[in-house]
Amino acid sequence: MRDGVPSTSAQSALRRLRRRPEAWLLAVILIVGTIFSLTARDFLSLPNIIDLLETYSVQAIMAMGLFVVLVSGGIDISFAATASVAQYCAALLASQLGLPAPLVILAGLAVGGILGCLNALLIHYVRITSIIATIAMMSVSFSLLMYFSGGKSIYTLPDWWTDRIVFWQTETESGDLVRITLPIVAMVVVTLFTWAWMTRSSAGRQLYAMGGNAEAARRIGINIGRLQFVAYGYLGLMAAIAGMLQAHRVGESVPNAMYNTELAVLSAAVLGGASLTGGIGTVPGVLLGIVLLAILQNGLNLLGVSSYFFQIVIGITILASTSLTVISSRRGRRHRILAEAPANG
Repeated sequence: MRDGVPSTSAQSALRRLRRRPEAWLLAVILIVGTIFSLTARDFLSLPNIIDLLETYSVQAIMAMGLFVVLVSGGIDISFAATASVAQYCAALLASQLGLPAPLVILAGLAVGGILGCLNALLIHYVRITSIIATIAMMSVSFSLLMYFSGGKSIYTLPDWWTDRIVFWQTETESGDLVRITLPIVAMVVVTLFTWAWMTRSSAGRQLYAMGGNAEAARRIGINIGRLQFVAYGYLGLMAAIAGMLQAHRVGESVPNAMYNTELAVLSAAVLGGASLTGGIGTVPGVLLGIVLLAILQNGLNLLGVSSYFFQIVIGITILASTSLTVISSRRGRRHRILAEAPANG
């Protein structure tokens, strides 16, 4: 800085920061959080914050899987149904057959992974558009689950599944018990793994390349089909983990417990900067998207605002993100045409 004027490098860094969705999202979170802390009692209390972390840990885990699919250039609407099916199948094996924990968990993960790979098969080999294929799979999976389960919940889960696993706990002055439990720790582990995998591994870089330009990625030797199975299979695994953690949280397996969470998770991903056209997005951005939605819903609930208003926020978020994506792509196409015009002329 010279004479109170930032240096060129500092100005350049500031401009890059302003362009990042995470910076704007963090600013919005701070503003919204400040407003709710002044208007809603107990909003910033430690018990409320920890409760938010545990409540939204399931959605955050699914959002990590969806982030990978979005980066690869696809979209998946069936992950909530996948989570429900994996959870219920694992619950049946645990309650009806009495299988041990490792086998039940592996079976649940296998169901999720298989359903995810089935989406990839339909998209890559049958050539069905990703949104159509996954909407169809969502309908089929959830309908079959409700048909065979009769909509009945399973309340007889074994103790190893329902017992709370507490990593840290403390008691506040008001007598409230604050605990860091398994869902919160699982969310942190999944988030860190997804971040490291997508930023440090060859597969992660290839997924970004495929989402940015699938044809160019194919020309340089990237196996598009294999990567689609990796992306959708990973989302299937994350959905299965989320489903089993949800059953752990509530102590039962409810067939429709995960129903209608797709749009909230998708909103968090696009809020965090993950493009619906692929190749763009970061794990911290998606996590901040989850945080913003959690703050909005919790703050509105504390203020007694109707839950339908939160659904309006989700809808506006998706519309705004899609509009910005289309506008940006049009501008990029226009700039490329203008840049190529002199050469062609």
